[in-house]
Amino acid sequence: MAAVAGDSAMEVVPALTEEAAAEAVGPSCLVQLPGEVLEYILCSGSLTALDIGRVSSTCRRLREVCQSSGQVWKEQFRVRWPSLMKHYSPTDYVNWLEEYKVRQKAGLEARKIVASFSKRFFSEHVPCNGFSDIENLEGPEIFFEDELVCILNMEGRKALTWKYYAKKILYYLRQQKILNNLKAFLQQPDDYESYLEGHILSSMVLQALGNLSEESWLSLGITASWPSVVWSSPNVTPLQIVLRCSASESRPLPGDAQLFFLTVAALFLWSPALQLRAHFCAVYIDQYCNPLSDISLRDIQAQIHSIVELVCKTLRGINSRHPSLTFRAGESPMIMEIELQSQVLDAINYVLYDQLKFKGNRMDYYNALNLYMHQVLTRRTGIPISMSLLYLTIARQLGVPLEPVNFPSHFLLRWCQGAEGATLDIFDYIYIDAFGKGKQLTVKECEYLIGQHVTAALYGVVNVKKVLQRMVGNLLSLGKREGIDQSYQLLRDSLDLYLAMYPDQVQLLLLQARLYFHLGIWPEKVLDILQHIQTLDPGQHGAVGYLVQHTLEHIERKKEEVGVEVKLRSEEKHRDVCYSIGLVMKHKRYGYNCVIYGWDPTCMMGHEWIRNMNVHSLPHGHHQPFYNVLVEDGSCRYAAQGEVFAVPPPVPG
Repeated sequence: MAAVAGDSAMEVVPALTEEAAAEAVGPSCLVQLPGEVLEYILCSGSLTALDIGRVSSTCRRLREVCQSSGQVWKEQFRVRWPSLMKHYSPTDYVNWLEEYKVRQKAGLEARKIVASFSKRFFSEHVPCNGFSDIENLEGPEIFFEDELVCILNMEGRKALTWKYYAKKILYYLRQQKILNNLKAFLQQPDDYESYLEGHILSSMVLQALGNLSEESWLSLGITASWPSVVWSSPNVTPLQIVLRCSASESRPLPGDAQLFFLTVAALFLWSPALQLRAHFCAVYIDQYCNPLSDISLRDIQAQIHSIVELVCKTLRGINSRHPSLTFRAGESPMIMEIELQSQVLDAINYVLYDQLKFKGNRMDYYNALNLYMHQVLTRRTGIPISMSLLYLTIARQLGVPLEPVNFPSHFLLRWCQGAEGATLDIFDYIYIDAFGKGKQLTVKECEYLIGQHVTAALYGVVNVKKVLQRMVGNLLSLGKREGIDQSYQLLRDSLDLYLAMYPDQVQLLLLQARLYFHLGIWPEKVLDILQHIQTLDPGQHGAVGYLVQHTLEHIERKKEEVGVEVKLRSEEKHRDVCYSIGLVMKHKRYGYNCVIYGWDPTCMMGHEWIRNMNVHSLPHGHHQPFYNVLVEDGSCRYAAQGEVFAVPPPVPG
């Protein structure tokens, strides 16, 4: 029976081989599957980029399926770096294979730089403020930032030194980008409009011109070819149209011509760019002071838009035919009737303060979180200026012309009650206290609010730069309240923002130089600041000279410390050092093996490092010997004595 079975098996194998060969040339062959099916298989998630590269090298058919701009390489990019996909538009052509290569290269470069910072710190005690190594990086900055975020998100408390430097570098990169954006924003004139916004306005103005009667055209002294002449110049603004049209204002104007003037003025005053400038500034401040948080203008606008929708829902119950309900996204027409404006404000007050429970933060007024827009929206509380900006943005999106008032000690909004075109004074406005649940105040009540009489000039409207100055000034005051054990990061950030607006403020420059000198960081930067102060105000020679002298001494001491320092365990200050250089150690918590190559009698790192590394949670805190150790993965670390133990030598045998 065994022989018979064996013969049968020998006959079956060739038959199966022939059948498999027939199937290989049949329609079930892999390369003959539809392209969509092949893409689905290759995007299943089980293949790496190396696998895809090998697959695409097998034949022309699979190479076509794995084309560089196709779905296969897009999926490889998405799976590897999902957070980057938000930077790509679905309609854009993208060479995903090339993007993958560039991102991979940027990641390797980022890790190389972070590793170099780590090694330099433990050998030279570099304060990590120059960042000259990362200022000339090749490739998109977002790729480099994404790799730094990946390092920060590494599992558990592994690679703490790498995370420490990745955090510092990411902080620096994002702040520099935000500061550059803010400076460019501040250089724009107050009536700045982007190209797109200017194009929309010009189209609407031309439509208004087209509605004029022949009589009105003649009364304005405009010929049929005038619009095309005006708009042939890219520098013409709607305000210039108003000025040109008003050249014949001595002649009586028909009603539709007067309407034209109102239309142009309204379009100019209510450009979306003008409405959101203060809002942009608030977001820039938020981003600069919280560079490691994922704060975007789009997200904040989306949150505000959701509040606007709730207001519209409430407004629909008050007046189902209210014109604000017909506004489309991105439009901000102006509502002229006071009664209709009042209905909008009533709806805003109900939604913000009764439904969503927003309120002024009286209990914790001097908290920096009250000035950050994403925190105001999340915590639903703030101080007068942040609450006012939120209220202002919502009101303007619904067509109510509120204006910011830089009132002393309490930021307010004003709402015009006077007749259109009349000469107005401070008594023709109602003042809105967004901090006080949208309460509407008279001039007398405003003075009662702060307990003093003020001049009429302080009731005037302020521009965006003044709003920004006030917000940064508040942060500056809060920064000066930081304790001596802190890194003064808020004070440093607010000084950077203030000096971006007013780079020649001598007292603030002097404060910045003293701060850097006190923290012992960036001595070269201190000298540059002091030189600039001396140029601006030679009268500061005494203070400048003192700081210059001590900064130069600091630099010389650092140069002297670069040499090898001899430490003897027999000295009294080293009596608590238990382990010698060259010993093989093992970390109790993280389990890595390492070799000691240096020690300090106590932790010699700064307050920021100690706080970030959570050294205070150790049994003896920073008051114990710390060792410079070389880890088996090639990294250098700084370990507390209580966290390591000596590895016994191997037993021969």
